[in-house]
Amino acid sequence: MTAAIQRRSFLLLTAAACLPASAWALSGADARRLVDLLVADINTVIASGKSEAEMIKDFEGIFDRYADVPIMARYALGADARSASAAQMKAFTAAFRTYISAKYGRRFREFIGGRIDVEGESAIPRGVQVETMANLRGQAPFRVDFHVSDASGKALFFNIIIEGIDMLLSERTEIGAMLDQRRGDLDRLIADLRAL
Repeated sequence: MTAAIQRRSFLLLTAAACLPASAWALSGADARRLVDLLVADINTVIASGKSEAEMIKDFEGIFDRYADVPIMARYALGADARSASAAQMKAFTAAFRTYISAKYGRRFREFIGGRIDVEGESAIPRGVQVETMANLRGQAPFRVDFHVSDASGKALFFNIIIEGIDMLLSERTEIGAMLDQRRGDLDRLIADLRAL
């Protein structure tokens, strides 16, 4: 087994350690309120008729308001987050915010002409899952779920699952592969994420 594969296996086994701590104080109603506001903002952006660049900028604002980007960034970086300096983590979090906003902004841009409707919520081990349904023109409706926690001091989403694809796990795999390609050079990864 190569060192890179062993490292990835170790990271996947320790994944839960980087997720938000248990959010016992967060109620389903609190989580749903957050996602109601989030979905209203997403629906406004996808109905705005703006250019892709303008929509991506709007989605970055949405991530700033509603997402626990530091938790997402730390999780995506995995065990490498523990060896990163405070300055590196700050720089990585900022670069990851731009990267993830653009990536998922483009995905939500595909929803133009449709809308997302909040349907319910349920408890999960580290917070609340708020279930929504994406209703797009010419397509069968599909689930988009948001995982919400208040581990950072206020209710924020820390994961999105679109059609069964888990954002946190996908980004952890992708960021890990990008870091492996750069031979573990976090500064180089940060610079490259900024340039994407």
